[in-house]
Amino acid sequence: MEDEKIVFLFFNRDENAISELDAKYGAYFRSTAKRILNSESDAEETVNDVYLKAWNIIPPNKPVNLRIFISKLVRQLSINRLEAETAQKRGGSQYHVLLDELSEALPSPSGDPAEDVALRDSLTSFLRALKPDMQRVFIKRYFHMYSVSEISKETSYSESKVKSMLLRMRNELKKHLEKDGINV
Repeated sequence: MEDEKIVFLFFNRDENAISELDAKYGAYFRSTAKRILNSESDAEETVNDVYLKAWNIIPPNKPVNLRIFISKLVRQLSINRLEAETAQKRGGSQYHVLLDELSEALPSPSGDPAEDVALRDSLTSFLRALKPDMQRVFIKRYFHMYSVSEISKETSYSESKVKSMLLRMRNELKKHLEKDGINV
Protein backbone atom coordinates (compact mmCIF):
# COMPACT_ATOMS: atom_id res chain seq x y z
CA MET A 1 0.00 0.00 0.00
CA GLU A 2 1.23 3.50 -0.81
CA ASP A 3 2.33 5.74 2.06
CA GLU A 4 -0.32 8.34 1.22
CA LYS A 5 -3.05 5.70 1.64
CA ILE A 6 -1.60 4.62 4.98
CA VAL A 7 -1.58 8.24 6.18
CA PHE A 8 -5.17 8.54 4.91
CA LEU A 9 -6.10 5.54 7.08
CA PHE A 10 -4.52 7.25 10.10
CA PHE A 11 -6.49 10.42 9.39
CA ASN A 12 -9.70 8.37 9.14
CA ARG A 13 -8.80 6.62 12.44
CA ASP A 14 -8.88 3.27 10.67
CA GLU A 15 -7.01 0.66 12.73
CA ASN A 16 -5.81 -0.95 9.50
CA ALA A 17 -3.31 1.93 9.33
CA ILE A 18 -1.14 0.17 11.92
CA SER A 19 -1.25 -3.23 10.22
CA GLU A 20 -0.52 -1.68 6.81
CA LEU A 21 2.36 0.36 8.26
CA ASP A 22 3.75 -2.77 9.92
CA ALA A 23 3.37 -4.85 6.76
CA LYS A 24 5.27 -2.28 4.72
CA TYR A 25 7.97 -1.10 7.14
CA GLY A 26 7.77 -3.23 10.30
CA ALA A 27 10.89 -5.29 9.62
CA TYR A 28 12.88 -2.12 8.92
CA PHE A 29 11.64 -0.46 12.14
CA ARG A 30 12.38 -3.55 14.25
CA SER A 31 15.85 -3.79 12.72
CA THR A 32 16.58 -0.17 13.63
CA ALA A 33 15.30 -0.64 17.19
CA LYS A 34 17.23 -3.91 17.62
CA ARG A 35 20.43 -2.23 16.44
CA ILE A 36 20.05 0.32 19.24
CA LEU A 37 18.69 -1.94 21.98
CA ASN A 38 20.52 -5.21 21.22
CA SER A 39 17.36 -7.10 22.14
CA GLU A 40 14.72 -8.64 19.88
CA SER A 41 11.99 -8.44 22.52
CA ASP A 42 12.81 -4.84 23.49
CA ALA A 43 12.84 -3.89 19.81
CA GLU A 44 9.43 -5.47 19.28
CA GLU A 45 7.99 -3.70 22.30
CA THR A 46 9.49 -0.37 21.25
CA VAL A 47 8.06 -0.65 17.73
CA ASN A 48 4.64 -1.35 19.26
CA ASP A 49 5.06 1.78 21.40
CA VAL A 50 5.97 3.70 18.24
CA TYR A 51 2.79 2.54 16.53
CA LEU A 52 0.76 3.81 19.48
CA LYS A 53 2.60 7.13 19.38
CA ALA A 54 2.05 7.38 15.62
CA TRP A 55 -1.66 6.70 16.16
CA ASN A 56 -1.76 9.58 18.64
CA ILE A 57 0.17 12.13 16.55
CA ILE A 58 -1.18 11.37 13.05
CA PRO A 59 -3.36 13.48 12.82
CA PRO A 60 -2.71 16.35 13.36
CA ASN A 61 0.75 15.70 11.86
CA LYS A 62 0.74 14.72 8.20
CA PRO A 63 4.13 13.20 7.38
CA VAL A 64 5.60 13.99 3.98
CA ASN A 65 7.77 10.86 4.11
CA LEU A 66 6.09 8.25 6.30
CA ARG A 67 9.10 5.93 6.61
CA ILE A 68 11.42 8.73 7.75
CA PHE A 69 8.78 10.18 10.09
CA ILE A 70 8.22 6.84 11.84
CA SER A 71 11.96 6.00 11.76
CA LYS A 72 12.66 9.11 13.81
CA LEU A 73 10.11 7.94 16.37
CA VAL A 74 11.66 4.46 16.42
CA ARG A 75 15.12 5.89 16.95
CA GLN A 76 14.04 8.31 19.68
CA LEU A 77 11.94 5.82 21.63
CA SER A 78 14.69 3.20 21.34
CA ILE A 79 17.29 5.63 22.66
CA ASN A 80 14.95 6.70 25.48
CA ARG A 81 14.40 3.05 26.42
CA LEU A 82 18.14 2.32 26.30
CA GLU A 83 18.94 5.34 28.47
CA ALA A 84 16.29 4.33 30.99
CA GLU A 85 17.59 0.76 31.14
CA THR A 86 21.24 1.77 31.40
CA ALA A 87 20.90 4.75 33.72
CA GLN A 88 22.80 2.87 36.43
CA LYS A 89 24.94 0.70 34.18
CA ARG A 90 26.81 2.34 31.30
CA GLY A 91 28.56 0.64 28.43
CA GLY A 92 28.09 -2.39 26.25
CA SER A 93 25.77 -0.84 23.71
CA GLN A 94 26.29 0.53 20.23
CA TYR A 95 24.63 3.78 21.33
CA HIS A 96 27.31 4.55 23.88
CA VAL A 97 30.09 3.66 21.46
CA LEU A 98 28.65 6.12 18.95
CA LEU A 99 28.30 8.84 21.58
CA ASP A 100 31.97 8.39 22.40
CA GLU A 101 32.90 8.60 18.71
CA LEU A 102 30.95 11.81 18.22
CA SER A 103 31.90 13.46 21.52
CA GLU A 104 34.89 15.29 20.04
CA ALA A 105 33.00 16.47 16.95
CA LEU A 106 29.75 17.66 18.53
CA PRO A 107 29.13 20.11 21.37
CA SER A 108 27.39 19.03 24.55
CA PRO A 109 23.65 19.73 24.55
CA SER A 110 23.11 23.32 25.63
CA GLY A 111 19.41 23.31 26.37
CA ASP A 112 19.18 26.61 24.46
CA PRO A 113 16.67 26.21 21.61
CA ALA A 114 18.48 28.77 19.44
CA GLU A 115 21.78 26.91 19.78
CA ASP A 116 20.05 23.61 19.06
CA VAL A 117 18.53 25.02 15.86
CA ALA A 118 21.91 26.42 14.80
CA LEU A 119 23.53 23.02 15.43
CA ARG A 120 20.79 21.20 13.50
CA ASP A 121 21.09 23.60 10.55
CA SER A 122 24.88 23.34 10.49
CA LEU A 123 24.76 19.54 10.69
CA THR A 124 22.19 19.46 7.87
CA SER A 125 24.36 21.65 5.64
CA PHE A 126 27.38 19.46 6.45
CA LEU A 127 25.51 16.29 5.45
CA ARG A 128 24.16 17.84 2.26
CA ALA A 129 27.68 18.83 1.22
CA LEU A 130 28.98 15.25 1.53
CA LYS A 131 29.24 12.97 -1.47
CA PRO A 132 26.32 10.50 -1.55
CA ASP A 133 28.44 7.49 -0.53
CA MET A 134 29.96 9.40 2.40
CA GLN A 135 26.52 10.65 3.41
CA ARG A 136 25.14 7.09 3.41
CA VAL A 137 28.00 5.82 5.57
CA PHE A 138 27.60 8.70 8.05
CA ILE A 139 23.83 8.24 8.33
CA LYS A 140 24.06 4.47 8.61
CA ARG A 141 26.59 4.79 11.42
CA TYR A 142 25.27 7.73 13.44
CA PHE A 143 21.54 7.68 12.75
CA HIS A 144 20.73 4.02 12.14
CA MET A 145 23.58 2.83 14.38
CA TYR A 146 25.03 0.24 12.04
CA SER A 147 28.27 -1.37 13.13
CA VAL A 148 31.39 -0.79 11.04
CA SER A 149 31.23 -4.40 9.84
CA GLU A 150 27.58 -4.01 8.75
CA ILE A 151 28.45 -0.87 6.79
CA SER A 152 31.42 -2.66 5.28
CA LYS A 153 29.23 -5.52 4.08
CA GLU A 154 26.59 -3.21 2.63
CA THR A 155 29.02 -0.89 0.86
CA SER A 156 31.72 -3.41 -0.13
CA TYR A 157 34.30 -1.14 1.51
CA SER A 158 36.84 -2.71 3.84
CA GLU A 159 36.28 -2.12 7.54
CA SER A 160 39.46 -0.04 7.70
CA LYS A 161 38.18 2.16 4.86
CA VAL A 162 34.85 2.65 6.68
CA LYS A 163 36.68 3.56 9.90
CA SER A 164 38.91 5.97 7.99
CA MET A 165 35.91 7.58 6.26
CA LEU A 166 34.12 8.03 9.57
CA LEU A 167 37.18 9.56 11.23
CA ARG A 168 37.66 12.00 8.35
CA MET A 169 33.98 12.95 8.43
CA ARG A 170 34.03 13.53 12.19
CA ASN A 171 37.07 15.78 11.80
CA GLU A 172 35.43 17.63 8.90
CA LEU A 173 32.22 17.97 10.92
CA LYS A 174 34.11 19.54 13.81
CA LYS A 175 35.76 22.06 11.45
CA HIS A 176 32.42 22.77 9.76
CA LEU A 177 30.69 23.45 13.08
CA GLU A 178 33.50 25.69 14.27
CA LYS A 179 33.37 27.59 10.96
CA ASP A 180 29.65 28.14 11.60
CA GLY A 181 30.45 29.57 15.06
CA ILE A 182 29.43 26.52 17.07
CA ASN A 183 31.85 25.80 19.90
CA VAL A 184 32.78 22.14 20.09
